[in-house]
Amino acid sequence: MRVYFAVYALGLHRYSTYRAATVAGILTNSVFGAISATVMLALFSVRPEINGYDAGDAVTQVFVGQALIGMVAIMGPPLELGERVRSGAVATDMLRPVSLMGWWMADDMGRATFNLVFRGVPTFAVGLVLFDLVVPADLTRWAVALLSFVLAALVSFALRYLYELAGFWLMDSTGIWAVAGLLGPVAAGMLIPLPLFPPAVADVLRVLPWASIAQIPAEVFLGKDSLPGGTPLGGLALQAAWAVALLALGARLTSLATRRVVVQGG
Repeated sequence: MRVYFAVYALGLHRYSTYRAATVAGILTNSVFGAISATVMLALFSVRPEINGYDAGDAVTQVFVGQALIGMVAIMGPPLELGERVRSGAVATDMLRPVSLMGWWMADDMGRATFNLVFRGVPTFAVGLVLFDLVVPADLTRWAVALLSFVLAALVSFALRYLYELAGFWLMDSTGIWAVAGLLGPVAAGMLIPLPLFPPAVADVLRVLPWASIAQIPAEVFLGKDSLPGGTPLGGLALQAAWAVALLALGARLTSLATRRVVVQGG
């Protein structure tokens, strides 16, 4: 475990050096959040309630999504694993006395922690200043929301790891990322809250793993009864189930991939 903690700390430190990129990210997320929130306010001025959401819920979800976007990296950047598979440098990774997936997960959790604290919190603070956001009224719900954010990071990592693990068979995961980078944010409710979709579509999207990255955390934060079981605990259970299932699948596919790997050029 000391190795994983060291890798986590290294990932946290490595991303803390990109200060200009962090400031640019805060500015970008804040501006895009303000634009999206304004659109939501215009929409709900015409129809005050849509599938259990009002203007405050929608605007809050916009800024929750913008606060999480750096942490979950649903639109990238990709893990470095895909490029290392393509170049053959993954052979070095496989010599380490720790699991391939565990190493990359520890590194990514370091990146996610930095982005949540130093990019996500300031972005949400901008939303609080500019708009009347709905925030949890007690510390318990804040704690539950934070746990939901952690599970979102795990689900996101598992999905991105699977995208890039496909490079062991396809030799290049760029195509998978191109599709996932377009469809993932939509299915997650990152760009448009899922309640704004037709109910039949929203119900299907809500139980898919991508919703556990943005839509479910937003609903946990808001305390919505549209969550599985009608409570935040139902949302956490769904996220945890996807995290366990996807990480288990990643571990199994890693075992299969490393048995058949052929390093290009060797």
